[in-house]
Amino acid sequence: MKNIHQEFLYQSRELGHQISDTLGEPPDIKRYDRVIASLLAEFANGMGIDDVNLLSFALVDHLVFGDLAGLMAEAAQYDEGDADKVMQMVSCANSSSSDALSTVFAADPELARKAIITAFLFKNSKGLKEEDHSLDALREEEDKENDDEDDDQSSHGENIQHLFDTRGDGND
Repeated sequence: MKNIHQEFLYQSRELGHQISDTLGEPPDIKRYDRVIASLLAEFANGMGIDDVNLLSFALVDHLVFGDLAGLMAEAAQYDEGDADKVMQMVSCANSSSSDALSTVFAADPELARKAIITAFLFKNSKGLKEEDHSLDALREEEDKENDDEDDDQSSHGENIQHLFDTRGDGND
């Protein structure tokens, strides 16, 4: 999507990989819950790791998103944003996640803002699609632009054959 910063899309994808890796195959929900509880406790105690993905991983299942449109608008900028505003758009499902988020927000509001938006995009990934920057997509877009230019430059029914008959004898 054009209004979502590429880094947020990347972080959201990475969050999905991290969750599936932690769950394992077959999924071990108890192990996953222990990892999340441990991370929340560490963040609540002031763990000094400033990793957006790790914080969003710890919080993703515990955040309640109140202002979807506001969070989507905040996703347009990765490095700049209003952390206070983003914090007002979410709530936490339990005290351990609330403590963790509050502690991180007090120490590093930007980290909290980025983690919230990453978790939001992961949870609301339906309907989001990333801009396609592949070579094929760029060629297709360029071909479309060239076709539009060609249509603008020539008019229908224009006879240009006489331009190539330099001798004037009518032979083509």
